[in-house]
Amino acid sequence: MKKTLQRQGVLLALALGVTVCAMSCGPGESSGKKGNQQPATGEAAQTAKPGGIAKPSEAPRPGDVDTVDLGGGMKMELVWVPAGSFQMGSNENDNEKPVHTVELDGFWMGKVEVTQEQYEAVMGENPSNFKGAKNPMETVSWNDATEFCRKLTVKVAQASSPASVGRTFRLPTEAEWEYACRTGSSTRFCFGDSDNGLGDYAWYDGNSGNQTHPVGQKKPNAWGFYDMHGNVWEWCGDWYADKYGTGSAKNPQGVSSGEYRVLRGGSWYRGPFVCRSADRLRYTPTCSSYIGGFRVVCGGVSSR
Repeated sequence: MKKTLQRQGVLLALALGVTVCAMSCGPGESSGKKGNQQPATGEAAQTAKPGGIAKPSEAPRPGDVDTVDLGGGMKMELVWVPAGSFQMGSNENDNEKPVHTVELDGFWMGKVEVTQEQYEAVMGENPSNFKGAKNPMETVSWNDATEFCRKLTVKVAQASSPASVGRTFRLPTEAEWEYACRTGSSTRFCFGDSDNGLGDYAWYDGNSGNQTHPVGQKKPNAWGFYDMHGNVWEWCGDWYADKYGTGSAKNPQGVSSGEYRVLRGGSWYRGPFVCRSADRLRYTPTCSSYIGGFRVVCGGVSSR
C-alpha cells in the first residue's frame, strides 16, 4: 500500500509539473526543457585480479574496459575516460549557465549505473522499489551512495591484489559526469539535438512504462557508457549552486558547501528535456527516491 501511494503521488505531481522526492525529504528542483554508436575497445584493457582494477602496461584509451571483483562472482565494469577539455553547461536554463571551458584529468567510471545485485554485494541490503538484480539501484540517498563508495574502497583494498593498492571509489563530479555523457558532443544529447532518437538510448516517460529497466539494454554513447540519459537520476559528488562560476576551470568540484547535492541524467518518469546532457537536479543529501541512483568513479579528483 505504501509503495502504491508513493507511486500515485509521483504520477500526480508529474501531472502538475512538480518535481518531488518520493521519500520524506526536501523538494528537488530540476533546471527546466546519429547513428548507432558502439563503445571503443583497446588492447590495453585487462581483467582485474580479484578486488582490483588491472594496471595495463600502456596508457588506457577511450572506451577501454576494466573490471572490479566484488566477490562471490560479482563484477563491476569500469570504462576509461581520457583527459581532455569540453564546453560544460548550456543556455537552455539559468542554472546551466554560463557555458564554460572545463579541463579534466582521466578517470575510470562505471559502465552502467550501480545495479541492485552489486549494491547488495557491498552493502548487504537492497532497499530499492523496482526489484530486479540487473535493475539500477534506486531509493538511495547521496549519503547511501557515498557510503557504498567507501565500503567498496575498503572491500577492494582487502582483496590482497597488487592492482587494488591505492584505489579509491567515489561519486563523479558534475563536470566528470557531463564530460563522460557528452563524449565530445556539444549537442543536447550524446547522439544529437533531436528528441526523436532518445528512445534508442534512454528509458524515459515515453517508453519506460513508469518503472526502471535492467541496465545496458539501450545503445551506449561513443565511449561505451549506458543509460547516461534516463532510467534513474545519478548522484554526483558536488554541492548544488544556482549557476556555475565564470571562467575556465580544471577538475572543478563545485562550491565548498550547500544545502543540496546534484543529480544528473533524467529518469524513467520524466520527458526528454530533463534527460539532456546539461540538465541538473537538486536534492538534499538525505533524500532517497525511486527515481535516483548512481554510478562510481575511480581516479581523478576527490569530491568534497
